[in-house]
Amino acid sequence: METGKALETSQRILDAAELLFVEHGFAGTSMRQITSAAGVNIAAVNYYFGSKDGLFQAVFERRAEPFAQLSIRKIDELTTNKNDYSAIEVAQAFMTAAMEMGSNPEYGGLVFVKLLARSYVEPNPVLKEKLPQRYGELTRKYLAALSHALPHLSNAEINWRFHFMTSAMFNAFAGNNVMRLFMAQPLVNARDPQLVAEMLMPFIAAGLNSPAAQ
Repeated sequence: METGKALETSQRILDAAELLFVEHGFAGTSMRQITSAAGVNIAAVNYYFGSKDGLFQAVFERRAEPFAQLSIRKIDELTTNKNDYSAIEVAQAFMTAAMEMGSNPEYGGLVFVKLLARSYVEPNPVLKEKLPQRYGELTRKYLAALSHALPHLSNAEINWRFHFMTSAMFNAFAGNNVMRLFMAQPLVNARDPQLVAEMLMPFIAAGLNSPAAQ
């Protein structure tokens, strides 16, 4: 069991690494940056987390479980309280869970939203085994809800639309403003999660409710 000082040190390392991973990604963050930001030496990181891979996994894990449970609770509330619901309500349940987590400082606030987005946009080998285990129940419940809301679609198309829905959300929340490649001063503010959510939902709704592929 960690002492108070040891716990404080490990939390400081996690907090510093989280911010750096969000800003630079896993590959773009060096151990030197992490130790400098946390005010520790490399031996401390290795002692608590074993390696950079172990640290990345620990950073992700402390946010993943609360998000998974909240997402499941949101979809359970929707499917339990309503016999008929729309595909957009399913998408909103998922989005609401992310935004509620993002507004809670206990779970990292907006840093959490960007960390989650980074984790999906830039998948890391460390998480390949962990993600299916962590989000298996969540995925099954959302796929089932989409299948109920869109009964005219095949199982394959339901899976494709869930893939596109989550991909669009995670890419949007990553904070990367692609418009800067084409415009010097784009009107798109990709770093404002609330604005991203507001502008993204009509796009998601149109995609989910589009006719079946021919």
